[in-house]
Amino acid sequence: MRHWDVMFETARGDLASWRGAFPTDPYETDRPLRSLLAGALPADRRTALEPVARAFGRNVVEVVAPCAQRYEHRAHLPELTRYDAAGRRVEQITFDPDYHTAGAVVWGSGLVAHSAQPGRAFEQATLLYLLSLEGEAGHACPAVCTIGLARALRRAASDEIRDRFLPGLVRTDYRTAERASQFLTEVQGGSDVGANATIAEPRADGSYALRGEKWFCSVADAEQFLVTARVPGAPAGTRGLGCFVMPRLLDGAPNGFALRRLKEKLGTRGMASGEMDLDGATAWPVGPVEHGFRTAVGVVLNTSRWMTAVGATGMMRRAYLEASAYARHRRAFGARIDEFPAVRAILAQLRVSWTGALHLVFALTALEDRIDAGTADEEAALYHRFLVNAAKYACSVDATGAVRQGIEVLGGNGTIEEFSVLPRLYRDSIVYESWEGTHNVLVAQILADLRRLPVLDVVAGRLGQLCRSAGSAAGAQARAQLDRGLEEARRAMEDPDHGARFFRHTLDRLMTVARVAYLLDAGEELAAEHLLAAPLRDPDAAMAARVDALAQGE
Repeated sequence: MRHWDVMFETARGDLASWRGAFPTDPYETDRPLRSLLAGALPADRRTALEPVARAFGRNVVEVVAPCAQRYEHRAHLPELTRYDAAGRRVEQITFDPDYHTAGAVVWGSGLVAHSAQPGRAFEQATLLYLLSLEGEAGHACPAVCTIGLARALRRAASDEIRDRFLPGLVRTDYRTAERASQFLTEVQGGSDVGANATIAEPRADGSYALRGEKWFCSVADAEQFLVTARVPGAPAGTRGLGCFVMPRLLDGAPNGFALRRLKEKLGTRGMASGEMDLDGATAWPVGPVEHGFRTAVGVVLNTSRWMTAVGATGMMRRAYLEASAYARHRRAFGARIDEFPAVRAILAQLRVSWTGALHLVFALTALEDRIDAGTADEEAALYHRFLVNAAKYACSVDATGAVRQGIEVLGGNGTIEEFSVLPRLYRDSIVYESWEGTHNVLVAQILADLRRLPVLDVVAGRLGQLCRSAGSAAGAQARAQLDRGLEEARRAMEDPDHGARFFRHTLDRLMTVARVAYLLDAGEELAAEHLLAAPLRDPDAAMAARVDALAQGE
């Protein structure tokens, strides 16, 4: 062969080796995940979960990944059919067959079915995290929405409504399972749900007739819709909203709704999102109508915020795996690129971002497990109120940055859809940032909670204890940063103008301390030190050694 042909083939061989380096069992090779579960779960739950997680992880690699690569392509996206051949309204959404192949794997794992039993948050978080190695993949959002409605029905609905709607949601057979969606957003309000104008007119039989519009309807093909609507005579704002479950079909026909169109989104394209008109759609309340907003946020949206943080963390894990393996196999300027200090610095940061998020979201998962089981005390509930909003904000921001860094390691190849999963993850991660409340909305909610509830005292106590228990220089530094963050938070609570302008910066500081504290608690000293180091800190030999050690990690 000519020498340049040898060079071409060698380079292509390196790329093939990189592709083959992705773990076929992503659960077994994820030491931090397995360590977290070993410390958090009793032996019987861990023993039951591990073989399921291993099998599902392999199925994500072998089945979901190639399917998603096809149905996420622009030529194979969902399509809306308004009428059938006879001119009858059907409002059906058609998917590529591979979409359903992947769905059978996801539903068959039990990810959604665990919702039938209280206190299975660790199982669900583990499975969603493994699925999220492929991004949203068209099924993470439907699964999370179904889990949210199932929880709401189990925890808030009357026995009659629960028994009617819950069983179909918790089946493991994808062909017969019913999927759920949640339609809160309206065009005039967006995140300002208190501005919603869709109305719910009561009927004599206990049902309601819904009339209005919903602007962002993800999982538009679902069999059950969770919808917020304003009850006549109720107060203005969020207090006047009821929470309802609405079946897609009644007597085999669309239940008083029409889809205007499907959204062409930047990311999460395999899952159908649309706009919906409601004209007398029949729905039933999920719990007392006067508690509707409490149910929608306290159960449904909080479930989605927790699981969005989990999914974002799975994407960070994938970004690290892609970039670190590529750097080991790609050669440039006469060396493997993971030998270059600038690349090693990126790999170290990716590893720290992923592991910090992982420990944070599993601390949140522990709270979710207790709250769903009904065993959380008041302090745990207050800490959960803070962490569910703060973790969703922090992890979704970090995921976009981590995937962007992964693309940087791959260079121009990282921008090619067919070359790696990273472009799809990048698009998905940006969508994740807006799901279940934009960053500013979540930050404002956290600040409002601090002002009216003793949340900050609980945050100070929990994170302070973790920092003190570390007994290291990093622990002392984290405690100093925590004290500074608490002081800033108190000023934001007392001064409305200061809080509106600067609390987001304060929350960033507190969430950095939170990740550091949980890393220290897990014995991840190097990662904690690296995360704690200020971005503009003068580089020194200790930082260089830490980067090298982190870049060589798994």
